[in-house]
Amino acid sequence: MDKYKLEYEMKSRGITIEKMCADIHMSRSAFYRKCKGITQFTQGEIQSIVDYIGLDSPMGIFFGEKVSKKTLSAV
Repeated sequence: MDKYKLEYEMKSRGITIEKMCADIHMSRSAFYRKCKGITQFTQGEIQSIVDYIGLDSPMGIFFGEKVSKKTLSAV
């Protein structure tokens, strides 16, 4: 979870943490615990935040963008 990207997306849209938490029915303390990695966001919470903010995808904020490489060996 990249809390800085989330904060950037929220600020660029004029969305405060307080307003979003109230609108998606999540306490601010729960939101902060999840952002700090103490607890995890549920799939439903992630979807609510993505929809509320208007993001195209949760990738890059809630999920790392990993690229897997397959190594081929000569036989």
